[in-house]
Amino acid sequence: MSEPLYSEHPAMFKNNPIGFIVSLLLIPVFGVGLLILLWWYLQCKGSLLTVKEHDILYEQGLLSKNRAEFSISGIRTVRVNQSFFNRIFGVGTIQIFTAGDQPEIEAKGMPDPNRVRELIKARQNGGAR
Repeated sequence: MSEPLYSEHPAMFKNNPIGFIVSLLLIPVFGVGLLILLWWYLQCKGSLLTVKEHDILYEQGLLSKNRAEFSISGIRTVRVNQSFFNRIFGVGTIQIFTAGDQPEIEAKGMPDPNRVRELIKARQNGGAR
């Protein structure tokens, strides 16, 4: 098996710094902030986007898993969406389309999303052969 070129979980703080700060402020209120942070942490650790030499794998879930795997050669479009704050913190939403108008993979809050787009584009153009 080839080594991953990119393998990341969604970012917590960088993806939603205001939500993170609000959660910290809610910790003294009966530990509500801790519950929010724990739930949020588990959601982030339950998602993983991996780009390999010829494939992309997106896994979701901790106890039950949903896996989507696609060949890079079958990818039609890679879309990266970043708000102003996403751009400042270097995160964004990656949408991967193989056919149709709906993305097969939509990974939110991923670090360095443009790197994923560039890796896929380079492999589609034969840069990794």
